[in-house]
Amino acid sequence: MRRPAEAFVDDEKIDKEWKNLNYHTRPDMKKAVAEHQRFADIIKGVGAEILYLPPDRKLTMDSLYVRDAAAVCPKGVILANMGKKQREGEPGVHGHFFEEADIPVLGSIAGQGKLEGGDLIWLDEKTVAVGRTYRTNDAGIRQFKNLVGPDVHVEIAVMPHYKGPTDVFHLMSVISPLDKDLQLVYSPLMPIPFREWLLSRGQTLVEVPDSEFASMGCNVLAIAPREVVMVKGNPETKARMEAAGCKVHVIDADAISVPGEGGPTCLTRPLERQ
Repeated sequence: MRRPAEAFVDDEKIDKEWKNLNYHTRPDMKKAVAEHQRFADIIKGVGAEILYLPPDRKLTMDSLYVRDAAAVCPKGVILANMGKKQREGEPGVHGHFFEEADIPVLGSIAGQGKLEGGDLIWLDEKTVAVGRTYRTNDAGIRQFKNLVGPDVHVEIAVMPHYKGPTDVFHLMSVISPLDKDLQLVYSPLMPIPFREWLLSRGQTLVEVPDSEFASMGCNVLAIAPREVVMVKGNPETKARMEAAGCKVHVIDADAISVPGEGGPTCLTRPLERQ
């Protein structure tokens, strides 16, 4: 994770950047610090260790959303190549941190290849889904496939145009893993072949209602099997996950999530799961 103090830094930086980064509203720094700490405390509550990424002057406020700058596979970390130009410096900072922390870095997406961490979900150690979006292109997917190797099946989900290239719309905008066989999804924006592929693998799908998609109802972080964190304002999605056997933590995220459309998954880069 990266704290707001390292990403937002101060009110001067927020004033300078928030409109240029296409944030919906200006984040409140004091509120962001409190919300992020509460979120971190919930994660620590299941016994997880949190590693905090350092600040860097060349990074923007978007660096709070650490998911996108790297992907993880069984062989190590793959550094992304960002589809959003303002975020190009993030993977290098992540890579230096991983090396300092003795976390193996398998390789990087480079050149014309683009890939962001929000476009990947692993179903098991041999199966990964990758979203073909405006942030992740064909060249990036080819490089990713070469890095993970032929033993891993890469299922490509070609995502819809939706709001266009300036919007943040990843594969994980429409799917969040809740357990090894349980997925939270927003079906209206899912590619039909991808949805059918999930069902063919025995996955159970918990559907996010139309009324709660825009409020990040589908952006949910599993911190343990069927124990999840979601942003407030999505009561029907919460009830549906609970009906599927999930324990749900709800966080206030008016400053850390709502302005930049970065929910609990975006705010974390899980490195190891048991």
